[in-house]
Amino acid sequence: MTASLWKLPSPDVAEALARNPIVVLPFGSIEQHGAHLPCGTDSLIAEQLAEAVAGKLDALYAPFGPYGVTPIHAGRPGTVTLSPETFERLLEEVCLELIRMGAQTLVLLNWHEMNTPSLNGVAAKVQAEQPATVVVAQACYTAQRLYRDDGGELTHGGSIETLGVLAADPTLVRHDRISAVSKPPHAAALDEMRRGTEVYGFVTDVGEFGGDGWYGDPSWATGELAGGFVERVAADVAAQIVHVLALRKAATATTEEHT
Repeated sequence: MTASLWKLPSPDVAEALARNPIVVLPFGSIEQHGAHLPCGTDSLIAEQLAEAVAGKLDALYAPFGPYGVTPIHAGRPGTVTLSPETFERLLEEVCLELIRMGAQTLVLLNWHEMNTPSLNGVAAKVQAEQPATVVVAQACYTAQRLYRDDGGELTHGGSIETLGVLAADPTLVRHDRISAVSKPPHAAALDEMRRGTEVYGFVTDVGEFGGDGWYGDPSWATGELAGGFVERVAADVAAQIVHVLALRKAATATTEEHT
């Protein structure tokens, strides 16, 4: 069973960190996901994946909170957005408290793309100023890669997000409200643009995608696929984390040799 800061008594938290000083935290958001998925979709998915990854790493799972930075959904019922400043202040203080209690590695597992700039900024700052390594795991992109060849798409409220909610709690998916596939012709191009790594633009209102605040094909997700979702994604993410930590360890050793 995964060691959880949320569930363990204080001495057991200390024991878990002494055994392996790695902490995994989930990051998502509370925002509208159409009429068929819960507003907590991103956080639900992040939490189940972070707990599974922590289990694979023999690490401590620590909750962060369900809210994220999501201004493009602001004003739509069910959406609660934090400012980047508020999110970053909270994140930095949580990281510092975990380091103070013995954590040496922090893994920030994310399932909400708009959290990324804040996660990256705080991660770099904490690692530069504290005796700790910080890793950001974009689990949503891992899922996108793993399910792409199967027809899965990482769209807001679409196939892969529906799959993640099915894995967490099938009763939360309102199949009766999925009346049709929603694929406005420009939506995929907008997603590709904002996820670009060379030249890219920004989406500042989810209405730019068209439709009623979501797009994709929720009907692609099935209970059978959902049954393997957490294991498949968590195993891949955990393997990548191990690889990153090995690189960081080698880099740190090289730096120490030259100081």
